[in-house]
Amino acid sequence: MRVRLMLTCLCDAFYGDVGRATVRVLEHAGCQVEFDDRQTCCGQPAYNSGDHESAARVARHTCAVFAGDTPVVSPSGSCTAMVRHGYPRLRPPLPSEGERAGGEGSPFPIFELAEFLTEVLGITSWPGATYPKRVAFHRACHGRPIGLGDKAERLLATVPGIELVPLTEQEQCCGFGGAFAAKEGFLSQAIGTSKLDCFADTGADELVSGDMGCLMHLSGLASKSGRPIRTRHYAEVLAEVCG
Repeated sequence: MRVRLMLTCLCDAFYGDVGRATVRVLEHAGCQVEFDDRQTCCGQPAYNSGDHESAARVARHTCAVFAGDTPVVSPSGSCTAMVRHGYPRLRPPLPSEGERAGGEGSPFPIFELAEFLTEVLGITSWPGATYPKRVAFHRACHGRPIGLGDKAERLLATVPGIELVPLTEQEQCCGFGGAFAAKEGFLSQAIGTSKLDCFADTGADELVSGDMGCLMHLSGLASKSGRPIRTRHYAEVLAEVCG
């Protein structure tokens, strides 16, 4: 199956390994991955700041880049949610093909990585090399609008040798929230520190998530507080064991 990769700003600037891991995972699943280097930011920062005119301009460009029926896959629930739910709210309306796979009103079919693997390809297990680590998984807030749930965790749980340990306060935000971390720094750090405390209580070796904003925020806070932790995107784990 042909798929097109939609990276994120954080992936492009800070988490290149996540992009490479995503490609490896998709290819291991039998996909032919295409990447269009005309892609830019999805427009979410402008949208969340109330600058819908700029967001619409960026969104129109994104729609032009990804026009068509070829599935678009992103290692980010945040950008996926923006395309599905943010784009239809922009004015003037963006091109839309109505209700379709990949999101109601989405201008093109887009899926978060774990969603694509499980719901489109029907993958229910990820056998491969042993991954002898205790892992705690943080569910990012932006996975909720697209109904991501525990899809990534279910895949991780099938990796040989891995031990998934429950993270208390699982539904609690990490405190990042994009511009929120800059505008409300004290509160953002307090929320993040609480999440780190929950992780410490698990005794896990790694904190894994599907959102690079969460990973950047939590790893930064951990380093600043003198208790650095190993953070990974789940795509990196899946890519490492697929051989």
